[in-house]
Amino acid sequence: MTSAPSKFKAGLIQMRTGVTPAANIDTASRLIAEAKAAGADYVQTPEMTNVMDVNRERLFQNIREEESDPSLAAFRELAKKHGLHVHVGSLAIKLLPDRAANRGFVIDPQGEIVARYDKIHMFDVDLGNGESYRESRTYRPGEIAITADLPWGRLGLTICYDLRFPALYRALAEAGATMLAIPSAFTKQTGEAHWHVLMRARAIETGCFVLAAAQGGKHENGRETFGHSIVVDPWGRIIAEGGTEPGVIMAEIDPALVAEARGRVPSLEHGRRFEVPEPMAEPAHLHLVKGAE
Repeated sequence: MTSAPSKFKAGLIQMRTGVTPAANIDTASRLIAEAKAAGADYVQTPEMTNVMDVNRERLFQNIREEESDPSLAAFRELAKKHGLHVHVGSLAIKLLPDRAANRGFVIDPQGEIVARYDKIHMFDVDLGNGESYRESRTYRPGEIAITADLPWGRLGLTICYDLRFPALYRALAEAGATMLAIPSAFTKQTGEAHWHVLMRARAIETGCFVLAAAQGGKHENGRETFGHSIVVDPWGRIIAEGGTEPGVIMAEIDPALVAEARGRVPSLEHGRRFEVPEPMAEPAHLHLVKGAE
């Protein structure tokens, strides 16, 4: 009989990323060291850890291909130095001269990359207050859901806007995920309306822990993000939460709570496949998920 995974400490790194990658990596490195000093076994940084810039020309001047990206190299060294699992929520990684990936990395304590995930859902919206986002103009969407096996359980990898697509989280849970990572750069407006309820819903629906490191505050590029890095347990209880300032949010994670929650409400076991008798004819937006240019 195998014993249940032990408890561990997670550190969420909340940031206010600017337009200069070197400065952002310095900030992340300092906060990761703080998390390690507080006892963290796993740390997670937010979406766009290395740079947040609405100026496309400057962005592509500042980012690099994965093989030569100095921020990724720095995080690999930090993982090895501190003996930590470092989950880089996402980096802007150059794919082409004018197209990037919004890519997350899980790095083990030996500094090896054990998982990569490209954000699947692109944030293309007009918020009605003058804010407009066209993520697909700069980033190529991913096509594959990814998990990573950690000593304490299986981690499902997602990024920010993915949060609004529950089928992805159901698929990750059915694939064995007991923890869901949702590193984010949520806007202040949408965060105030939906952040807490969606994070709790994803935890409740799947019986998973949710760990979401976030960007927070007024950024150098003029955008304002919501912050409130959060850890939610499998029963939907918020067990740790930040504010809007950069810092470290710590939480103790007890993997045994996953089986407890799923035993009380076994909805993963009760899920059924079904068909809609009269679906809409070929929803035009679905082509964006696969094969987008």
